Amino acid sequence: MFEGPLDVVGDVHGEIEALQALLGHLGYAPDGGHPEGRRAVFVGDLCDRGPDSPAVLDLVMRWVQAGRAQCVLGNHELNVLLGEPKHGNGWFFDRNHELANGEFLNSRAATAERRAAWVAFLERLPLALVRDDLRVVHACWDDAALARLGPLLANGASYAAVYADLDRTARDLLRGSGINARAAREVQAYRHAFKDRSATLPLLPACADEATLLQNANPVKVITSGLEGPSERPIWAGGRWRMTHRARWWNEYRDRPAVIVGHYWRRDDRAEPAAVTGDWDYPLGDFGAYEWMGPRGNVFCVDYSVGGRYAERARGGGPPWQTRLAALRWPDCELVFDDGERRTLSKP
Repeated sequence: MFEGPLDVVGDVHGEIEALQALLGHLGYAPDGGHPEGRRAVFVGDLCDRGPDSPAVLDLVMRWVQAGRAQCVLGNHELNVLLGEPKHGNGWFFDRNHELANGEFLNSRAATAERRAAWVAFLERLPLALVRDDLRVVHACWDDAALARLGPLLANGASYAAVYADLDRTARDLLRGSGINARAAREVQAYRHAFKDRSATLPLLPACADEATLLQNANPVKVITSGLEGPSERPIWAGGRWRMTHRARWWNEYRDRPAVIVGHYWRRDDRAEPAAVTGDWDYPLGDFGAYEWMGPRGNVFCVDYSVGGRYAERARGGGPPWQTRLAALRWPDCELVFDDGERRTLSKP
């Protein structure tokens, strides 16, 4: 990671106006220069759901390639590299799967030329950035996962290839255990309900065990979307019902360097929870909106849910937004928001 003062920017999710406003409040010029020599570090999830993922990707790509910013890979960038249609990423594909459900119809679409440039850029992004006093990952700092990934990625293998090998290994474990057969029976019984938010599903234990193993046995998934465990009830997230919850890994983090992550849809203290994350699993509830987490108080989530701004628009909302984009200035420990608000945090 860069030395010197940094501005660690949370998940952007295609909200180009929020990003431009935030960078202006932080003092950056359009080319990424800063009068005080500060540099931006992005925690990933640049794209999806918002109105202009192409503009966000182009801006961050220009700054990174000019040596004026850094960025780690998020789970939404990973989905793009894997070619996996997910909630909110129809803008990227030639055949936009969002058209069927009528969502994200105003999201600016990718072109073939730009798509190739973004894929080449995203393949070069690291999963983690480190220096003596600070670590940045998208979702989870996990020593074992990072150690396992080091040699797999050392020779220039693509994320898609490494991910596929790890996923095959995990699925072999599932077949050997018999979990996948039990999960298949559960899915068959409720196959029409998984993407129906109005449906009532029981907790499906084999599905929960299958999803937990597929998540936690794949270190690319661990770093970009966190550790998981079976939940107590079905949880609606990302356009479907899930049987797992997000593990609170920060409660076990005891290393000295601070860690900054995104991913977890942090609720601002002025936001109504339903307006931001709805029924999504919310693992940060043990902490206030501006608190450091973990036993050493040195883990911070800088994602203030701007990825939900599309839902605010759909309800007819507008400024002042309940969802916000934020940056954590380091080592200043000051939060800056896209509406210009600033908050001084305690230092870890």
